[in-house]
Amino acid sequence: MDVLQLDISGRPQAWIAPRDAAVLYASDAVAWTLGAPFHVLRGGIQRRTGLQSRIEVHPIIAVRGAIPSRAWRQTPALSNPKLFSRDRQVCAYCGGHFPLDELTREHITPVSRGGDDHWMNCITACRGCNGRKGSRLPEEAGMTLLYLPYVPSLHEDMILRGRRILVDQMEFLLASVPRSSRLHG
Repeated sequence: MDVLQLDISGRPQAWIAPRDAAVLYASDAVAWTLGAPFHVLRGGIQRRTGLQSRIEVHPIIAVRGAIPSRAWRQTPALSNPKLFSRDRQVCAYCGGHFPLDELTREHITPVSRGGDDHWMNCITACRGCNGRKGSRLPEEAGMTLLYLPYVPSLHEDMILRGRRILVDQMEFLLASVPRSSRLHG
């Protein structure tokens, strides 16, 4: 399980390994934490005290001195796994729920007709519907979109990255996800 690293203002920055988080704890770079510790790293025995060093890693850490994230101002990178997660693996044309290997990235306005490869022009479609639509616009193919595309927020993007997310992390991220997001459904 990874640790959700935030900047000091609480904006997500990255998913990091517990060992990387331990380095931040050891260098006194952790400003605050959320959630109960989920991982304990043990070190060597201290010669003076005879105690073993130990660092408890929390699921969410805010890093002191980190450059505030500007990622919240940028559009998250588009990838098929994130697109399929955003759309909950549901075909935008037939409404069927499909396994990942039966889904495709569908461009509402085909790239061959000037459509861009970005969040607002891409939806999830099953292979059958994508083939039926071809290089036509949905209205030309007599197909209707069952839902509209949208650009995920930074918090949604952190969820869509496909990590195994702990309850504390999910609650933190979902608290800042717009109620209209399909991630709430």
